[in-house]
Amino acid sequence: MLVSRADQWAPGNMLHLVVALLLVPALPGAARVSYEPTWESLDSRPIPDWFDEVKFGIFIHWGVFSVPSFGSEWFWWYWQGCKSDPYINFMSKNYPPDFRYEDFGPLFTAEFYNPQQWASILKESGAKYVVLTSKHHEGFTLWGSKFSWNWNSLDVGSKRDLVGELANAIRENTDLHFGLYHSLFEWFNPLFLTDKNNDFQTSYFPNSKSMPELYEIVMKYRPEILWSDGDGDAPCTYWNTTGFLAWLYNESPVKDFVVTNDRWGSGCICKHGGYYTCSDRYNPGHLLPHKWENCMTIDKRSWGYRRNALISELLTIEELIQELVETVSCGGNLLMNIGPTHDGRIPVVFEERLKQMGTWLQVNGEAIYSTKPWRAQNDSVTPGVWYTCRPQERSLYALFLNWPTNWKITLGEPRSWRGMTEVQLVGCQEKLKWLPIGEKGMIVSLPRLSPAQMAVRWGWALKITHLKEVVQAAGHQTKFDFL
Repeated sequence: MLVSRADQWAPGNMLHLVVALLLVPALPGAARVSYEPTWESLDSRPIPDWFDEVKFGIFIHWGVFSVPSFGSEWFWWYWQGCKSDPYINFMSKNYPPDFRYEDFGPLFTAEFYNPQQWASILKESGAKYVVLTSKHHEGFTLWGSKFSWNWNSLDVGSKRDLVGELANAIRENTDLHFGLYHSLFEWFNPLFLTDKNNDFQTSYFPNSKSMPELYEIVMKYRPEILWSDGDGDAPCTYWNTTGFLAWLYNESPVKDFVVTNDRWGSGCICKHGGYYTCSDRYNPGHLLPHKWENCMTIDKRSWGYRRNALISELLTIEELIQELVETVSCGGNLLMNIGPTHDGRIPVVFEERLKQMGTWLQVNGEAIYSTKPWRAQNDSVTPGVWYTCRPQERSLYALFLNWPTNWKITLGEPRSWRGMTEVQLVGCQEKLKWLPIGEKGMIVSLPRLSPAQMAVRWGWALKITHLKEVVQAAGHQTKFDFL
């Protein structure tokens, strides 16, 4: 249960909390690793297993930028930072000359925000985790932060703890893992600009604003994912992120299960931290030696809600499933973003995409969740075929995105055994006929189903068992003895 802001941060309660954390006994026989505030030590921490199992999550970009809902969640920067003409023209046509970005704050009202409804929609999507923007680069916090006075959702606009309400709804009504995004820097914060002008030789901003917020959300909401972003071109030494991560992994209430990403200072991305994101919309198309995540948007042009978005600028369900399949085949997780409106609604087109993903995963989830990369990520003969496997169950999955017109699909990679190997379309009970192609490869005859008879219409998975294979799973060679 989440306590009130005042109770949580009362000096006596904080002292009792710290003492309690220090006095928690270690599990019998457990030798706990203590991590030093160095990248060599922090990077040695294994990523908790649950993160690799879940595969699919939902990103939610929500903030004051959802009020103008024009162009991008970087509205403030494009308007007053780089002074982009479309943003200047939008403001001059629709708002008085003396209107400031801060004046959007009271308009971030969230009157239709129903966290239970959000939780239900997220659950229906088939996602296993959610990451909410607790604070974007504009500096507005979606909780009543004591370090963001009068620029937070409890003091301004909705007058609600938007983070806490969603955390409660998710944990009470779903099995999703709850995570929080947090921007290290803020475009126009005077303290950050002072440090920047001093070549980051001073640390007024991280010491008084950004890092205290991180400690605050960890202690208050206990996120299972901490998604850091926005280093402002400042090094990790300026942010003291190694010190924070050492505390997070050693002493915090989420130390045993929290997962972090790689955006902890200039030069850290795709190199240090927990799992790698490398860049927005990162999809390498091949297996990486380190756990990674593809964070991407349904809206091709923005992470936040845009009132001027065109349907042609939104990814179709076919494109989203392709993104999921390619990502998981190459060992990554997919974090798919939606942008709610300023009044707290998930736009119906986003809701439709989420429910379509859930429908697809209800049928094909066994080829996605808890799978491992195979020795081949995609097929060498037929384009658009991607592989996953379950080594413990000795199952290989061939996921394909286009139904062949001749009802036959050629797979160039599986090494089959005539009379032993079995193939079936996931969602159908019947065993399919197939023919071998030399030492490697097979031609599978698909069931002659009408569109109405198909469990899903946007992508399919073949389950192949009793193969004689050596597969790559989690960096190790594992021989499948299927006989």
